[in-house]
Amino acid sequence: MAFKDHFSKHAADYAKFRPRYPQEMFQFLGTIAPSKKLAWDCATGNGQAAVELANVFERVIATDASEKQIANAEKRERVEYHVASAEESGMESESVDLIMVAQALHWLDHSRFYPEVRRVLKTNGVLAASAYKFFHIAPQIDEIVNERYYKTVVGPFWLPERVMVEKFDQVPFPFPEIKVPRFEMSAEWNLEHLIGYLRSWSASQRYIAEQNRDPIDEIAEDLRAAWGEADQPRKIVWPLTLRVGIKVLSVFVRPKAKILLILFILSLCVWR
Repeated sequence: MAFKDHFSKHAADYAKFRPRYPQEMFQFLGTIAPSKKLAWDCATGNGQAAVELANVFERVIATDASEKQIANAEKRERVEYHVASAEESGMESESVDLIMVAQALHWLDHSRFYPEVRRVLKTNGVLAASAYKFFHIAPQIDEIVNERYYKTVVGPFWLPERVMVEKFDQVPFPFPEIKVPRFEMSAEWNLEHLIGYLRSWSASQRYIAEQNRDPIDEIAEDLRAAWGEADQPRKIVWPLTLRVGIKVLSVFVRPKAKILLILFILSLCVWR
């Protein structure tokens, strides 16, 4: 399957307007990884997850198939950026403690990506995938953006893969999963920043390319009225869905070893 590049043309805006992930999520992932030597941020985009991983892991390799995304990624000590696909990472076998896929699992070829995960992860290494969909600001604003804009205005321009974000807990995930805490992203933005974020959506960019006009125009008047003073910052919250799986040894192991593996996984399910 060829790389589907939906963000390179507006990589700078993507980097500018995306929300930040909570540091608590990465700290939690560090507690369950077999060590904190190496994390791979797969499909890193502008590097939002990579720079947070660098606060927990000694070394972070961040890859993306888009050269422009890598060029616009946030630079940080201990983060190495490389242009590479998720399915052919170039990583050494059994070298990685944690693989992070933030808001990107739906774009990957799972039939090729999951074998790559098994190849590069250490035994007991962690695959973590996160996704977010709707945000919450205030009921009137939420209705304009989440219902009218997301579903009606740019709804026809979402690619089929978007369904996997909406039903993230149903996406195939062939690793033993553990229970995780709840996390959320939050930000304080003015109206201009929110509009920039909405324009950075892949569906918004497809709308612009095909209709040759700005989809924001269809909600702009009502959105401004609901927001109030345009420079007024408002708190925005995105609930995160986080799925975490562990690479265990082959099923072709001795029964006693199987019992130990099961006990190990169960121990991870109890988050302290």
